[in-house]
Amino acid sequence: MNEFVLGVDSSTQSVKVEARRVDTGEVVAVHTARHPSTSPPVSEQDPRAWWAAFVGAVHAFGELRREVVAISVAGQQHGCVLLDAAGEPVRPAKLWNDTTSAPEASALVERFGTHWWVERTGVVPLAAITISKLAWVAAHEPDVLARATKVMLPHDYLTWRLTGEHVTDRGDASGTGWFDPSTDRVLTDIVASATGGWDGALPRVLGPADAAGPVLPEVAAELGIPSDVLVAPGSGDNMGAAMGLGLRPGDVAVSLGTSGTVFAVSATPAFDPTGAVSGFASATGEFLPLVCTLNATKVTDTVARWLGTDAPGLADLALRAVDGQGSALLVPYFDGERTPNLPEATGTFHGLTNGTTREQLALAAHDGVLCGVLHGVDAIRAVDVELTGRVFLVGGGARSSAYRQRCADLLGRTVVVPDADETVATGAAAQAAAIVGGDPPAIVARRWDLGSGTEIVPARDASDVRERYTALTADVTTGPSFESDGG
Repeated sequence: MNEFVLGVDSSTQSVKVEARRVDTGEVVAVHTARHPSTSPPVSEQDPRAWWAAFVGAVHAFGELRREVVAISVAGQQHGCVLLDAAGEPVRPAKLWNDTTSAPEASALVERFGTHWWVERTGVVPLAAITISKLAWVAAHEPDVLARATKVMLPHDYLTWRLTGEHVTDRGDASGTGWFDPSTDRVLTDIVASATGGWDGALPRVLGPADAAGPVLPEVAAELGIPSDVLVAPGSGDNMGAAMGLGLRPGDVAVSLGTSGTVFAVSATPAFDPTGAVSGFASATGEFLPLVCTLNATKVTDTVARWLGTDAPGLADLALRAVDGQGSALLVPYFDGERTPNLPEATGTFHGLTNGTTREQLALAAHDGVLCGVLHGVDAIRAVDVELTGRVFLVGGGARSSAYRQRCADLLGRTVVVPDADETVATGAAAQAAAIVGGDPPAIVARRWDLGSGTEIVPARDASDVRERYTALTADVTTGPSFESDGG
């Protein structure tokens, strides 16, 4: 009899569910359903819409549902879900990219100091971080918070609907601002301080090998799955992606989407006194230092539009310019960056001449984005994280021939572009298989051959480009930015 696991990626835009064979990891079906759109700076969704989308995606699997043995949910990090005593949301969930809580985040940092936050939680409060959103509700909607009896993260909500258990995992907990990943301790005093004394329940933090529980009987009937299906602890989307790549200590992933993210697996916690590196935990018992920048593929999309082409066309132009790249280079702060020295930083082309070509502008755009994102590799290495393993390039930008080649050139290292597109759902599926089979996720990753892909080798030395970029941005001290939701 075939046995399958469901790996779930519940992102801002949609839910994606993969069905994989437990033994081989073979993908047998994938279904998606949309989530309601949002419009930052106010970015909110009704958590019940996530459940409705998830149910619809699961139903699309048809008879295969009868052979599911485990489920794991990876979801967008940092959101704030508040439920009342009856289990109903007291308000829409504030998502990671809702920036209305920026004043509360600043106040929390000013009150305790950056070093205090880094030492206690590994992260510095930003508008994205859950504790800042909870502080916003306390300040602006105290009557609403008074009705709330529990708080949870987006992935926790789906796990709770599946099992009735108010739980999370250490990976997603490490992005809340009330959890110490180095000791796996929940810091209730921080919640009390940030909210003026709210004493609602925080989710219980599960270990990497702990199941959240079996599905509730009524949920099994609603989904059309067996009543003994186990639910894994799940995690945040970046942690899910790390599992989906089979990341090991020493490996690093560079993700190019709307924002750019760099994360690595480390055997020891990372502490960055500047707050640029978020000292997250992984979903596998290790640590996941992460750096994020706001400016990535949106920049090249914009430059493509200026040059009257599209993203693939811009990539073709860029690769034609490599052997005669000229002096043009872009510092791509199109959306600004959270920088202490230049809080209103904007994008700037440098080295333009009358001879600058469209091809050179296209290359400058790709190189500028990559140089900015690859600063994250340097920042993680600077906090004593070993990065001597494999380098993965993931996200929408990984489909670009120019981003692939120039990432390898600028790093001076071979880059692997994974075969699997949906690394978050894949990681969740691997975790579900680990829970049901008793093997660690790393063993499942090797058995499923996760992380295999196309190797891109450096074609030329581009170290001078990175040196020029570093010199151009020497006056910009990059601070913490918003974490990507991976969606």
